[in-house]
Order: sequence, then structure tokens, then C-alpha cells
Amino acid sequence: MFDRRLEKIITNKLNRKKAIILVGARQVGKTTLLKKILNNHDYLFLDGDDPTSRKLLTNPSTEEIKAIIGKHKYIFLDEAQRIENIGITLKIMIDQFTETQLLVSGSSSFDLGNSLNEPLTGRKWEYELYPISWDEFENKVGFIRAEQQLENRLLYGFYPDVINNPGEEVEILKELVNSYLYRDILAYSGLRKPEILQELVQSLALQIGSEVNYNELSSLIGVSKNTIQSYIEILEKGFVIFRLRSFSRNLRNEIKKSRKIYFWDNGVRNTIIGNFNQLDLREDKGSLWENFLVSERLKENKYLKSNVASYFWRTKQQQEIDYLEVKGNDIFAYEFKWNKNKAKIPITFTNNYKTEIKLINRKNFREFVKPE
Repeated sequence: MFDRRLEKIITNKLNRKKAIILVGARQVGKTTLLKKILNNHDYLFLDGDDPTSRKLLTNPSTEEIKAIIGKHKYIFLDEAQRIENIGITLKIMIDQFTETQLLVSGSSSFDLGNSLNEPLTGRKWEYELYPISWDEFENKVGFIRAEQQLENRLLYGFYPDVINNPGEEVEILKELVNSYLYRDILAYSGLRKPEILQELVQSLALQIGSEVNYNELSSLIGVSKNTIQSYIEILEKGFVIFRLRSFSRNLRNEIKKSRKIYFWDNGVRNTIIGNFNQLDLREDKGSLWENFLVSERLKENKYLKSNVASYFWRTKQQQEIDYLEVKGNDIFAYEFKWNKNKAKIPITFTNNYKTEIKLINRKNFREFVKPE
């Protein structure tokens, strides 16, 4: 079991008369984390995957809720997105049973987000859980073993079940992708054309670290640009991918309205393209390295609730910087190289923004992916 960054944060929010909502992809450890937090408490566990629980929690009256809760102070509702109108039910629990602490998990932000936002306004703390972070991994296995495992993590990613079952990574990842990515996301989002989702995900997986053009994807897959955008938003809500926008302060040759797309987990990305070759045999190791660094940095920023905005930068003349963070008036720039000790420095950027560009490579990556 890994010590998760959110454990102390959530524990400190207990018994403050608000529900605690934890969302994230399937199998990232939401249930394990909340059960660990509640380990020393007597709690009622309700499983949204269980038909009986779904029936009991679909539009119950206040008296029925009282009977369900009984004398329990802590209620853990798992996979809440499966329960119709769950937001109204949780609102009644919070308002009418003020001594009860609700902890709620959900595997997507599709139905759950829509169901909870309005009824639970001002009544919840909400957190997102991602696959194991590098910091959580290294704290568990130690510096030396983590160093030895870096290339495996670039190939197989950080899902807990993948890390805990060496030798079975590919089998576990295939099951995860097939069950969650293609079955659950299609079911929750209401998409009716799985072949479009599959083609789109494969196209995105082949373009990590590159600019993504919606018009090109539309032409390639044979659907409208609006359909492409809608599917990408669904993949974001399902915690499969995230977008990084281009940075511009109106220099004439800057690209202003572009985006890159990354995967939250390298293992999921490699499963989609069916490639688990070792790094020294791969042409995309630079892209894998970039995806790893950006996703790890964003995990930490989200856990720390850092008030930073993340971007990439590029000009029409193909000058580029892999990653930028903007905090207030300060700009921080980073270039990513797997083994190189030097990177090209775009003079246009340094002249206009007066910002040093830091190279992140195999030797110093920890200072970038681990929290301050």
C-alpha cells in the first residue's frame, strides 16, 4: 500500500460538516485510500456497483435515509456515479444528519459532476486522485529501487496494480484500458460509436508531445471537428488525457491557439499503441519522457493546489519550449531531454520574456517532479 499525498489533506477535512468527494479513473486507488482514512472508525460502506445499494439510494425519503444510516457517523459511498440523482440524496444527508461525515468516490466526472455540483454547492470538499506519483513511488520503494525502475515506469506507468504485479504489467493494462477506457467511458458519456473513440485515442497516443490539430483529426477519422472536440472533452473528464495550451503575449510570430495533449499515465498510452519495447529500441522515448514529466508535474501542482498555469510555447518558425509555468508575473521555462546536457535556447523567447530556461534531464528530474 502506498502512502498517498491526499491522505493527510482529506483526514484534516473530516468532521467539518461537508461531504468529501474523491474522483479519478478506475483503479487509481480511491477506495483503498478512503478505507485507509476510515480504518480506525466504525463506518457504513455503500457500494454503487451493488444493485441493492443503488435501489436504496435512488430517490429515498428522509426517513428511508435515516434507516440506512442508522447509528453510523461515517458513511462511505463508493462509485456514486452509478446512482441516479445521487446529489439530491447526499444533500439531504448533509443537511438533515449534520453529525454524519460523508465520503464519496466516483470513477468519472461525467454524471457525478453534473449530479453533485448544484445540490452540493458549499457542502463539499472535492479532490482528484491520479495514478501513483513519482514522489509517492519513491517514498515507498526508496531512492535506489526507484532509480532502477525509472525506465519501467516510463513504459508501464503508475497504476497501483501495475506496480504491485511485476511481470503482469501488460495483461493488467490491457484489461484496464478495455474495461475502463472503452467500456465505462462509452457507457457513462452516452457515446454510441466506439470505433470513433478507439481511432481518436490511438491518434492522440501517437501525437503526445506534438501539437494536435482538430481539423486534421476530423479529416483523418471522418467526423466533424465538433465531434472531435466533444470526444476529447469526454476523455479529459474520464481522466485519460489532459490538454496543455500554447502561451502567448501577442508577439507577432507566436502560435496563440494551439494545444498539446498528454496522457495521465504512460502505461495507458503504450497499451493503446501496443508498444512496450524497451527505451533504447524506441523512436518515441523523448515523447515518453516528456509525457512522464508533464503529467508528474501536474499531479503535484493539483495535489498542492499550486496557483500556477501550465503551457507550452512555440513560434511559426518552429522555435519552441516544452513547458512553461506562469505564477503571477513570473514565468518559469523548461526544456526536456532524456540524456542530453544541452538544449537549444530560443532567442526570441529569452529576449522578450527575460526568463531563464532550465534543462530537465535524466540526472536532475527529481527537482522537477517532486514537491518543494
